[in-house]
Amino acid sequence: MEKHSKRYRGAQASADLAKEYPLPEAVEILSRFPKAKFDETIELSLRLGVDPTAGEQMVRGTTPLPNGSGKKVRVLVFTDNPKAALDAGADYAGLQEMMAKINEGWLDFDVAIATTEAMKTVRTIARVLGPKGLMPNPKSGTVTDDIPGGIKAVKAGRVEFKMDKTGNVGVGIGKRSFAPGQILENVQAVLDAVGKAKPATFKGNYIKSVALSSSQSPSVRIASSEYSRY
Repeated sequence: MEKHSKRYRGAQASADLAKEYPLPEAVEILSRFPKAKFDETIELSLRLGVDPTAGEQMVRGTTPLPNGSGKKVRVLVFTDNPKAALDAGADYAGLQEMMAKINEGWLDFDVAIATTEAMKTVRTIARVLGPKGLMPNPKSGTVTDDIPGGIKAVKAGRVEFKMDKTGNVGVGIGKRSFAPGQILENVQAVLDAVGKAKPATFKGNYIKSVALSSSQSPSVRIASSEYSRY
């Protein structure tokens, strides 16, 4: 805790965290913050102006990251043809036996993909997978009959974003070890994707604020000029 506090104070000393910065400058400031002993995840946080209680204003979607997420993604495929899925790069595959393991508490995977046929059965464990954010969903591209394509997209760094109950969105967009240009491209990809996900019925200030941070750093606020067009 003390080391974490020391890093945090060091970060505060290196920039005025009350200010807003253009995106390239924000990335540069983040790179100057003291680093942890592990390769921290960089997160983009957005506060939206939509009404999180209105179903038609739900904001969610997926986007490929031009430079990947830097994270090793463990993929489970629900399918009646596990061999084909494993040959295509899945870490785990199957149907009834996988569902039985999950019902027993096993959740050692990051993304679940299902064929359209398998999905009919997988729905029975929605109460387990849903709250963990692991339920396959056609909107996020994780219910598909192109299993090799689905696995490749997820492992290459396709990320899902979904607004929470308070109207906020948080997306991991890379690692501290990434070059500034890679972080910039990934941030822009997420901003563009969230911008395109703006509900058709919404009028007003869509993206209210954006900040960039790493696992153990304070947030750097991004200037509104970088996202006001959305």
